[in-house]
Amino acid sequence: MALEITGKLIKVLPLQSGTNARGTWSRQEFVLETLEQYPRKVCVSAWGERVNELSALQAGDILKVSFSVESREYNERWYTDVRAFRIEKQVAANPVEATAPVTTSATVSQSPSQEPTFINQQEVDDLPF
Repeated sequence: MALEITGKLIKVLPLQSGTNARGTWSRQEFVLETLEQYPRKVCVSAWGERVNELSALQAGDILKVSFSVESREYNERWYTDVRAFRIEKQVAANPVEATAPVTTSATVSQSPSQEPTFINQQEVDDLPF
């Protein structure tokens, strides 16, 4: 299963490496924050050559990450791995547009004998559910 996420790079965690029967391995995790109205943080792991790509990135960069999700069980506990297979730095035409959440403004029409009327109901009902 392949998925994509776009977000702001929050933090790159320390490099982990070791050896196994197939040779040496390296893994580095990084944290993205989505650009939604209610941002979420996602920890993604990069393996092998993807680790080298992380060294060129800085906190605050906007990234598009293609990843796969896999869960496995060990001692009756489940562990989920979000593994990046493509990391692309996004270039925004206007940096403020890339980081600012999209908002809409309400237009209010008011006459002396009436209560204000909201044309955009999203402003009135802004609950996420």
